[in-house]
Amino acid sequence: MTERNRDHHHVHAYERMLDRLRSAMEHAGLREALDTVKERTVELGELTREEAERVGGFLQRDVEDAARYSATTDEDLRGWLRMDLQLVENWIWDRFSSVADKTRLEWLALQQELQQHELQQQTPKYYSGEIAGPGSLSCNDCGEISHFTQAGCILACPRCGGSVYRRAPARE
Repeated sequence: MTERNRDHHHVHAYERMLDRLRSAMEHAGLREALDTVKERTVELGELTREEAERVGGFLQRDVEDAARYSATTDEDLRGWLRMDLQLVENWIWDRFSSVADKTRLEWLALQQELQQHELQQQTPKYYSGEIAGPGSLSCNDCGEISHFTQAGCILACPRCGGSVYRRAPARE
């Protein structure tokens, strides 16, 4: 399988796993539901165990980051996406937002238990070669913004070639 085909395969797996995660979270928290989804993906032969762990990690990072944003700001997920919701495909937005909302409740509960302020301020990093859900990423080196209207593979920065990103801050 070529690298491009593999990336395409992983992007579709991310989307299928997100769809399954929404259903699984009706009966469990994020981590338990995600474990169930990863196992199901392997059982169905869609991904190897290693691939399911990797793609599941991307999905968990995105959902937790969106939930953290929603729980620690007064903004809804439009600010986290940093784009007009009209640009995001409806089906992925429905699934992503419902999972993020449930995870937000988990995050709020966890936030009450946190003793160290710096844990609340950690911003996850995104790296080229990984898969990200919808939203905008900002290059750590030059600030170039890359927009994702659906799940996609993160490429090196088109401006500077950088490979490390963070979620772009909300528009001012």
